[in-house]
Amino acid sequence: MKPFDELLRGVRADGAGVRRTEIDGARVLPGLTLYAVASGELSVRGETARAGDILVVQESVAARGRASVVSGTYEVKGAVARRLTAVLPDALVAPGQDGCAEFYATIGMEGPGVVADRLLDWLMVCALKEWFDREHGDGWLGAQADVVVGPVLEAMHASPERPWTLALLAKEAGVARTTLASRFAKLVGVPPLTYLTEWRMALAADLLAESSATVASVARKVGYADAFGFSAAFKRVHGFSPSECRSRCAASA
Repeated sequence: MKPFDELLRGVRADGAGVRRTEIDGARVLPGLTLYAVASGELSVRGETARAGDILVVQESVAARGRASVVSGTYEVKGAVARRLTAVLPDALVAPGQDGCAEFYATIGMEGPGVVADRLLDWLMVCALKEWFDREHGDGWLGAQADVVVGPVLEAMHASPERPWTLALLAKEAGVARTTLASRFAKLVGVPPLTYLTEWRMALAADLLAESSATVASVARKVGYADAFGFSAAFKRVHGFSPSECRSRCAASA
């Protein structure tokens, strides 16, 4: 599974407060919020969303304009989901197609509910995918398109439990270890094995928060042979132990 696709699995509305709103003038928009513009237009930090477009706001920003929108606000839950939102811009616009504005006008007519939530999820995923295919972004997000680093990122995300070494990762890319190390650090911002540890620890935090699995079993799922080594790495990355994560991570998830 592609890394970006895997992170999108965490984008899921659950009582996201789907609502129909008339905006006239300036308004501070909370993040992470999706606005499907049924009519009019909104401008946010150089981005303009017109009828049929989707505006996704990552941070609290001020929007100006006059528009009828359908919106929903997401809570960012879990360490994996936060890795996605951390690389998104403050605001992005996904251009609409013929008939989109009319479709948006029908969402939520029967009131908030599971159907409205799932439609919102679909629109959010479509908007983020369109932005990614168009812009790619920076850091690990943009590096997925690189012929050397892309296959390595995909391998790490597909099998975090494998006993990866720099040599094995370089083999996935078909290059020398020094070539991979240099190119990966340049594009992603950290060395390959540092990125791997951070990804494993994000997965582990969500596993600890969402299940009753033992620390030892979580350790094995993210590539550690024993709980001691895993616990040391987890505390180094997160600042607290896996046991403490049971309550801390569950509260944020």
